[in-house]
Amino acid sequence: MAEINVTPMVDVMLVLLIIFMVSAPLLTVGVPLDLPQTQAKSLEQDKTPLQLSVDAQGRIFINDTEVTMEELVPKLTAITDARGGLDERIFMRADKKADYGTVARVMGRLSGAGFKRLALVTEVEQGS
Repeated sequence: MAEINVTPMVDVMLVLLIIFMVSAPLLTVGVPLDLPQTQAKSLEQDKTPLQLSVDAQGRIFINDTEVTMEELVPKLTAITDARGGLDERIFMRADKKADYGTVARVMGRLSGAGFKRLALVTEVEQGS
């Protein structure tokens, strides 16, 4: 009677599980920011989000590419036209030490250019 030995398969699956658990947090690359914390729930999403970041020094990034304030709207318009127009949701990440005026200017330019689906990204608040 021939039996299939499943022990090697279980060993391989456990090794793969450990590899994926270790590598998954490393896949979220981007601009290193210290995000503020809130009690809001996270949003459901079905495709790769378009991220706009403002770091503590006031530099602006579209995904991982640094842009100036003047380049922001034309580049964002070109990207959103290719992805679905002005209905594209833009996730804005701003360091909690970033200048409030810079964040407000970025949001004002986006609003003035016709972008209406802007979501602010925060971290879940620790404790109560």
